Amino acid sequence: MAGPDPELAAKLQPDVPHAARIWNYWMGGKDNFQSDRAAGDAVAEVYPEIVLMAQQSRVFLVRAVRYLAAEAGIRQFLDIGTGLPSMQNTHAVAQGIAPDSRIVYVDNDPMVLVHARALLASTTSEGVTTYVPADYHDPEKILAEAAQTLDFSQPIAVMYMGVMGYEPDLDVVRSIVGRTMDAAPSGSHLVLWDGTNTSPAVVSGAERLAQSGGVPYILRSPEDLASCFDGLVMVEPGLVPIPLWRPDEADAVGIDAYGAVARKP
Repeated sequence: MAGPDPELAAKLQPDVPHAARIWNYWMGGKDNFQSDRAAGDAVAEVYPEIVLMAQQSRVFLVRAVRYLAAEAGIRQFLDIGTGLPSMQNTHAVAQGIAPDSRIVYVDNDPMVLVHARALLASTTSEGVTTYVPADYHDPEKILAEAAQTLDFSQPIAVMYMGVMGYEPDLDVVRSIVGRTMDAAPSGSHLVLWDGTNTSPAVVSGAERLAQSGGVPYILRSPEDLASCFDGLVMVEPGLVPIPLWRPDEADAVGIDAYGAVARKP
């Protein structure tokens, strides 16, 4: 991979805990700093299941993308707030099933953008993988940039994977999701999961994250998350704890994170 862009590298702020890097640490990655590890450990002290949640979030992504590519016939993916590259990223799963799949990743984190070149280099020769530097609060910019790669006359999978907790206003979350899905044609799908306020321990973990200097993460009820899917048709089994969404193993157990896949009629 080419060396990081000096301007982007200058924005990394290694002394300030950052959400993408903390998540990378919980997932067992190496793209994090001491400040991130300290914040991650502080959360894990009161909510050890956060590590399992991080791992299960990637398992959910793999299962959802696998379903969309193999069963729903989706060939276009708009992954908004993708985070740091890890194993089995969206393009790797989709293009492993359908090599001609087209994937647009969106993120505004400087460390994610530093790593973008390596991620883009792993795309198939038949498919397309690209990155849009943007904030999910600006869906119009995202849609305009994505339209250079994706065909908005054909179904698209729009993905928000564990990122909407960083927006404190649920109405804003619903507006962002609604504006992106309004632009997608019939047959498109929404994939969304987020942490939920379904146990005292996870609530304590979110409080500890904010106390440690991390960006506050708003835990919502499953009912609140369900409202983001208004007007869409849920794919079975609906909105459930992410380990229970079409699990590969019979002994899967729930955690404080709910997700779903839904189709636009």
